[in-house]
Amino acid sequence: MKITNLSFKNAKIIIPDIFEDDRGFFMESFSSKKFRELAEIEADLVQDNHCMSKSKGTLRGLHFQLNPKAQSKLVRCSRGAILDVIVDLKKDSPTYKQWHAEKLTSDNRKQIWVPNGFAHGYLTLTDFAEVQYKVDQYYSPASERSLAWNDPCLAIDWGIDKPIMSQKDMEAPLLKDCEINFTKEINN
Repeated sequence: MKITNLSFKNAKIIIPDIFEDDRGFFMESFSSKKFRELAEIEADLVQDNHCMSKSKGTLRGLHFQLNPKAQSKLVRCSRGAILDVIVDLKKDSPTYKQWHAEKLTSDNRKQIWVPNGFAHGYLTLTDFAEVQYKVDQYYSPASERSLAWNDPCLAIDWGIDKPIMSQKDMEAPLLKDCEINFTKEINN
């Protein structure tokens, strides 16, 4: 397993060991033991989600859940390609409002560890893109929040002007109008 620490505390890119031969490949997408020992991630992952987007240019996000139901996520693209984006929402963090974008594909098999206290979203770069992610908190509709994908104070470079989006994501508020209850002390 190869681990790259991002400039955000606890956010990481993880590339699993891949074993390939003429039949195909095998990889462990998650091992609690390896994540603890090699990536220094302590997580009790409780839910596994799988999402398929039919069309290139579909944007899902930016999503997060408030404390005490804030989620950390292990995200990978198992078919096609996506531009995965995370935004630090911890108001007292030195990286508050900063974002990182990473291309995740079924070929590069990269995964991103998104710590709680971050908004998360992605743009599909291919038709029929499939994303799988594990989370350490169950989905909580009462805690779920969205952030505008095109908030000018974040200036995220998605590389697209008119993505395909849900009504809920199109109506997401700007950061200045979002309810956020993250701090770096609570959300590590």
